[in-house]
Amino acid sequence: MQIIADIGGIPGKNCRGFCKYCYFRKVKTLEPFGCRQCSPGKLGCEYCTEGIREIKSEFIPPFLVLGNLQNSLMMGNFQGNDLKINISGGGDLSCYPYLLDLTSAISQWGIPIHLGYTSGKGIDDPQMAKQLLSHGVEEVTYTIFSTNPLLRKTWMKDPTPEASVEAFKIFCENSEVHAAAVIVPGVNDGEELLKTCNHLEEWGANALILMRFANFRNQGLILGNEPIVDGLTPHSLEEFENLVWKINQDYQFRVTGTPLCDPETDAPFALSLDKKKEYVDILSEVKSEATLLTGKVAKPFLEKIIENIGASDLVNVVAADQDIGCLITHQELECLDLADLKETVIIPGRAFVHDQRATEILSQDGIDRMVVRGPDKLTVDGEMSGSLTREDVLKKELIAFEDLIEAINFFGVRKK
Repeated sequence: MQIIADIGGIPGKNCRGFCKYCYFRKVKTLEPFGCRQCSPGKLGCEYCTEGIREIKSEFIPPFLVLGNLQNSLMMGNFQGNDLKINISGGGDLSCYPYLLDLTSAISQWGIPIHLGYTSGKGIDDPQMAKQLLSHGVEEVTYTIFSTNPLLRKTWMKDPTPEASVEAFKIFCENSEVHAAAVIVPGVNDGEELLKTCNHLEEWGANALILMRFANFRNQGLILGNEPIVDGLTPHSLEEFENLVWKINQDYQFRVTGTPLCDPETDAPFALSLDKKKEYVDILSEVKSEATLLTGKVAKPFLEKIIENIGASDLVNVVAADQDIGCLITHQELECLDLADLKETVIIPGRAFVHDQRATEILSQDGIDRMVVRGPDKLTVDGEMSGSLTREDVLKKELIAFEDLIEAINFFGVRKK
């Protein structure tokens, strides 16, 4: 069990400047998208206007962070020793000016500490890593990108890359380290990636998550910030998946990828595999017609699962021009061929569209469609699955797909 200690922070401001590949670089102020948190009669809320841009939360003073932590501990009534405090924020943890003070205070409670995502750009002296370890840091999630200091300096704008890499090594040798790297073609892939992985293996890192670099709107850049890097084409989904499998095969540490894949747990969409058909039999029968709207990554997996449960004649899967279903907006809805849609359309639970606006767009051909949100997640990606077992992933997917089938049967058109 991990309790979040939110220190706040703004991307690009509280991290010594944007990395060249950062998702939040070049973000523009746009009209609100609409989302599941909007009120029924109003398009736009704090979350889908400012929240997703993470532009308002400055670093929080340490006494407030500690106060919030104490409240969480008292209200949670946590028992046992399986508890960690996860220090996290929108900025870079290593750039938080009170990080050592905060960890020192938490260490008095005797609760282990997990440093959430940090790039290490705020570490000017590797001794800082040793101090943090002495304060009870037992787990670190570290955006390494590359162990080549020159690449970190150029692409991460790291002012002291040698110190950051040395601190990473110290963490690896003395704690549980989950490394992360956004993979930019021609920069930190190929031989450079192998060199980095060799260091991870040598130093004792526990895991590495490979993140596919996104550069275009249909890869997730919905905040008016495409392209992040001019003239650069990211890996295709197939190329990236093959890369994850290769690194997993060649190294001993845990390897996952996002948006694809996890060789250890078969995520995402483990239920789509033929060897998991016995688990699909647990699910309820589909009795109504509906269309599942999703992203391009999920479509083939969903089609296979629908086929495995024998519902292909009732449910069809339509992909919007967006890799990830959660990042579908009204712009993608307006480009759909409405002839592909049944009378009931299930959209991703976290899609950035207002419910009323989605219904209006998807009914423009004169068919009064019912548009409803499905579960928030139907599977888990590499950021979550890295800490799960095969059984954990299957359980989460079975629960999610049972909820999805319930929504199809309730809102869909019942067939005799």
